[in-house]
Amino acid sequence: MKFNTDISNDSQELGKKSGDRAAEIIKKAIAEKGQANIILATGTSQFETLQRLLTHDEIDWSKVVMFHLDEYIGLPITAPASFRKYLQERFIDKVPALKAYYLIDGEAEPTQECTRLGELIKAHPIDMAQVGIGENGHLAFNDPPADFSTEQPYIVVELDEACRKQQFNEGWFATMDDVPKQAISMSIHQILKSKSIVCSVPDERKAQAVKDCAELPISPKYPAGILRTHDDCVLYLDKNSASLLS
Repeated sequence: MKFNTDISNDSQELGKKSGDRAAEIIKKAIAEKGQANIILATGTSQFETLQRLLTHDEIDWSKVVMFHLDEYIGLPITAPASFRKYLQERFIDKVPALKAYYLIDGEAEPTQECTRLGELIKAHPIDMAQVGIGENGHLAFNDPPADFSTEQPYIVVELDEACRKQQFNEGWFATMDDVPKQAISMSIHQILKSKSIVCSVPDERKAQAVKDCAELPISPKYPAGILRTHDDCVLYLDKNSASLLS
């Protein structure tokens, strides 16, 4: 199984294509069933995609329900690295009122929060998931070796050293010690339930992970490789992130 891959010259072109694809899926879902249920990713790799999605003024956001992929356990929403803060500032505050949005509360009791979100997402079959791939090949915060078997929609996960180092190097935390060691993540199984998946992966630092996930046997060691099994997933790369592909 191979990825359906689209390679751009740079991250801006990548974001334009992936943002337009996401908008197309959202509009189609609204047209067909009066509502679109979506998952949005966070992190520096998603800046251009989100910015492009926001330019689509023709989307009726009052018919869109949003979930997100992951959040650190114990991190307040006021922290610079909070993914709730990221989505609030970069998306929620910039669109007309959404029908609903369900953010992961990293300050709640983790097991109860997983249960709460799991019940919500079961009632909202996902039309479009926007995701990325981590430097260690993770999908959401499912670090290697990822759990491919659990059917729980949201799970508590341990963050490995490579994942925590990426978060620190991207400038989200002042020191490595500040990076939490646990998070609540959407599970692999739940992500794969999405009708369409838009996977945006710019930057040379992701090139090895892209190669591993695209070309090595699908394995929990390379979590995002499982996306190759999905019927409607497009992997958007730029020349840098695609530079090691055969």
